[in-house]
Amino acid sequence: MLLTEQASTMLSLQSDMNRKVDSNWVQSCYPYLRAVLIEGSEAIEHHGWKWWKKQQKDLPQLQMELIDIWHFLLSEILLRNNADQRKSLAIVMEMVNQANPQNVIEFDGEQYEISNLGLITKFELLIGLSVARRIDLSLFSSIMFECEMNWENLYCQYVGKNVLNMFRQDKGYKEGTYQKIWNGHEDNEYLVEIIKSLDSSRIEFKDEIYAALEAAYPA
Repeated sequence: MLLTEQASTMLSLQSDMNRKVDSNWVQSCYPYLRAVLIEGSEAIEHHGWKWWKKQQKDLPQLQMELIDIWHFLLSEILLRNNADQRKSLAIVMEMVNQANPQNVIEFDGEQYEISNLGLITKFELLIGLSVARRIDLSLFSSIMFECEMNWENLYCQYVGKNVLNMFRQDKGYKEGTYQKIWNGHEDNEYLVEIIKSLDSSRIEFKDEIYAALEAAYPA
């Protein structure tokens, strides 16, 4: 179950990141759902879809793609509400509370019962809905659960990735001066260990992640 406080934190972080990328991001009206369809296609690649060769599902990569997709879904919801976080929060919570894997989605003249679809087909439907400028969190949550994640997992990974992205920007990522390898390990690896060591229920969770990254970053 996604808590209101968690959704509020994620919307705030997403708004901050969008502003860091472009201070006029609301006026720029970036096609965030286009990004969802690209990330969805990449997720299908990580799952494996080629019937003519042996492929293995890469679950960690699938989960990472879902985190990226969630970034863009939040961005689209914020954009549609002119970056008003209170309105966006109300919409997110309403959509999450109404999310039901038994839901039937009507798209392109066809009806799709989410619970009867395979994971690849769910991603295909997510892509199709994104092209049609539609967001359905019943479908997203069903994909998330099938990728062995719940809302708590999503929250922890989202906050961690968002804070890491912010940390990278602060340390010169755009200028090319950021060091991604720390003492022989990628920053993502440090992030995983940091998240495991912290209590995600604390209000200071995101600040503690940033402080831990700062402490671990090579001088």
